[in-house]
Amino acid sequence: MTVTGIITAIVIGAIIGALGRLVVPGRQGIPIWLTIVIGIVAALIGTAIAGAFGVASTGGIDWIELVLQIAVAAVGVILAVSLYGRRSVR
Repeated sequence: MTVTGIITAIVIGAIIGALGRLVVPGRQGIPIWLTIVIGIVAALIGTAIAGAFGVASTGGIDWIELVLQIAVAAVGVILAVSLYGRRSVR
């Protein structure tokens, strides 16, 4: 992976993570770096799921893939809040 690819993954991951965080109601007590990591992982998993269903490469903007990525990020944020929040309360 090139430097440009890594920077692009971080930027797209931050956007996907932020969108996933916006979908989850309430306040999330997780740091921004965790949101970015969740977004990067969600982008990769969402792309893999879209590829498995054959909707990863469509004409124009891949809306189905984007929705899958945001949904995976939302689930990741929910999991991170429940795990990270539980640890930091003590």
